[in-house]
Amino acid sequence: MLTSKQRARLRAMANTLNDTVLIGKEGITDAVIAQTEEVLEKHELIKIKVLETAMMTAKEVQAELCDALDAEPVQCIGTKTVIFRVAREPENRHIDPNA
Repeated sequence: MLTSKQRARLRAMANTLNDTVLIGKEGITDAVIAQTEEVLEKHELIKIKVLETAMMTAKEVQAELCDALDAEPVQCIGTKTVIFRVAREPENRHIDPNA
């Protein structure tokens, strides 16, 4: 569980990020979960965009992906959401949430 201070730091880091995962009309599929898992492992902090054609809100997408991937929700504004998870492989870790 992230503290409010850690979440604020991660939100600041996420401002400069581009959308790395897009959720379309199919919603959250196994392929989307696999792609998000791969991106999370490499980047730890990712921004997700929910397209208007999707039948889910950004908050619903965030909750479902965080549950499926054991990630932490960071921020959700409009059609964009940010999630964080420490990389499982030590060589991929580059964000220290406690800093």
